[in-house]
Amino acid sequence: MHNNSIFKFLLFLVSILLFVSCDKEYSAIGDALIGENHFELAKYNTSVIAYNEKITPVQSSNLPINALGIYDNPAFGKTTANFVTQLALANVNPTFGPNAVIDSVVVDIPYFSTLKSTNATTGNSEYELDSIYGEPKAKIKLSVYESNRYMGKQNGVDQIFYTNQDSEFDSYKVGTRLNDHASKKEQNDEFFFNPRENRFVTPASADGKTAAVTTRTAPSMRLNLNVEFFKNKILNAPAGSLTTNDVFINYFRGLYFKVEQSGADKGALANINFAKGTITIKYKEDTSTTDKTKVEKTLVINMSGSTANLLEQTNTNANYNTATSNPNQSAGDERLYLKGGEGSLAVLNLFNPADNYSYEVLKNSNKEPIDENGNVIPLQSNGDPKSGYYLIYTKKNGSNGVSDELEDIRYPLIDDTQGQIYHSIKRRWLINQANLVLNVDADNTEFKKSYEPNRIYLYDYTNDTTVLDYYLAAATNDKNTSKYAFGGFLTNDATTKRGASYKINLTNHIRNLIINSDAKNVKLAVVVTEDINVADFYKLKTSSGLFTQAPKASVMNPLGTILYGTGATSTNLPENKKIKLEIYYTKTN
Repeated sequence: MHNNSIFKFLLFLVSILLFVSCDKEYSAIGDALIGENHFELAKYNTSVIAYNEKITPVQSSNLPINALGIYDNPAFGKTTANFVTQLALANVNPTFGPNAVIDSVVVDIPYFSTLKSTNATTGNSEYELDSIYGEPKAKIKLSVYESNRYMGKQNGVDQIFYTNQDSEFDSYKVGTRLNDHASKKEQNDEFFFNPRENRFVTPASADGKTAAVTTRTAPSMRLNLNVEFFKNKILNAPAGSLTTNDVFINYFRGLYFKVEQSGADKGALANINFAKGTITIKYKEDTSTTDKTKVEKTLVINMSGSTANLLEQTNTNANYNTATSNPNQSAGDERLYLKGGEGSLAVLNLFNPADNYSYEVLKNSNKEPIDENGNVIPLQSNGDPKSGYYLIYTKKNGSNGVSDELEDIRYPLIDDTQGQIYHSIKRRWLINQANLVLNVDADNTEFKKSYEPNRIYLYDYTNDTTVLDYYLAAATNDKNTSKYAFGGFLTNDATTKRGASYKINLTNHIRNLIINSDAKNVKLAVVVTEDINVADFYKLKTSSGLFTQAPKASVMNPLGTILYGTGATSTNLPENKKIKLEIYYTKTN
């Protein structure tokens, strides 16, 4: 290999290492400063105006994660989350032998859980449930009904369901609840999210040749459903009702999970992947019409197809209601309320909105661009200055739809001699890092009793799309660490162990705004997120101007946070707590 090729290869490797380092350590600013005298590292805090925006009823169909339960959040209000799903036969067109009799019908839906320990002697394991909000083992009343609401396609198009359609689905429930086991109140009237592993014992054989076997599975919602109902619905189904799933979803239209308070308990709420749930029907039938020997059989129904998460908001906190009902879009709100589900977000305007002047290229009487000394600047065929030359700009009174603060950064001052004021990009900042810092209102007494979202997500509110820094950040399958370079993680206070702040990396977004004069300074928005890898948007039932849809991952998350916002500094809004955009840059002399 030639020396030149070796050098290029090594340079490529170094570039990759530098990129990876920057991706992982996006917040490490100023660790290694440029040592030449031609550069100066500096920090600039830009103006930010932020205000609340209410998320009205929003699409909630076919979410990968759905909420079920009751979560009474003192800072926001009470959320009651119900759920409805279509069903699908694991194997279509089943046939049932003579004298088929159902032994049991069990719905089994796994929880998110973490294995904590396993007893080496007994083999029993201890688990900790994830994504459960409320008091441990707090009870709720859970009822599972047949739903008669058709959820399939209409005219070949998937139906869209919204968070506020619970009363409609409730009116379509059929008969009495199916989880009606009289002696197992923990499956209905006193249901709770049980962290205990499931254990199933197969007894030893009568002749003693086969020992008893214990089978264990991770914690899940296991409910015995009414056997007589499934006998009539499945074993005695009308001819042709089970031939295909297209026919089946119109015959058996789904299950509706309804929750209510149980006694004095405030309840609890869980995020669940219902698509992993199954209904298992165990039955016996005769081997044939002549052979009465019973054969054990199993029929499985999957919880797949169209779904809807139905959210009811009650007992809304007065401060939250006021903040989201009357946002101050011009000066900003002192507190920003981010709430998942049918909740709220914060809209951000970067840079001071004042727009009193613009910058225009300095030209001579022949309309040729000139430098500060009156010399004509040579141009390329595309109209850009030739290498080593820069256009000179002067201020012109009158608005142009661009923030004066942003334009001052785009066109730094280079000369004010002889009463002339000149600007040029040749002293434009080199952006090292740009971070949006949002501080948590940790002093809010009501919020101190609330669960906190571990991560927030920022996006382009104007165009309903991701920002450049999100796009460039590396994704992984672990939603807790994916898009690490983009940030948005909750930083906890070392003493209180409660949330202190969130930081989001906007370096490339700000670079683009400064370098490209045609780049639009779009509105941004921040929301809570259940999964940083989910960047899709869901429709609002009723649009409001520019606001037509909300991030899907926010609809999936039931939690909320309260952040310090903007507006006039006061005792209610300390200057050091206000939301800010920190720009670290290298200034050329």
